[in-house]
Amino acid sequence: MQDAAVVGVPDPDYGQRFAAFVALKPGARLHATDIRDVVHAHLERFSVPRDVVFVDKVPRNATGKVVKDLLAEQV
Repeated sequence: MQDAAVVGVPDPDYGQRFAAFVALKPGARLHATDIRDVVHAHLERFSVPRDVVFVDKVPRNATGKVVKDLLAEQV
């Protein structure tokens, strides 16, 4: 994995849910279930992201902070 971010996205039932955005290194292979399994092994069930989206690059602003709005639009 090269970079990742987890943001809250709207959910009709719960208000918000987690969505993970993952940028892989060139040639790397990873599946959404792998990410969910690792999170579930270390955190509570409610912390496991329902959505895992693979992106070319996690958008960041000039100061290096993740641009959450751009990510949330992709779900």
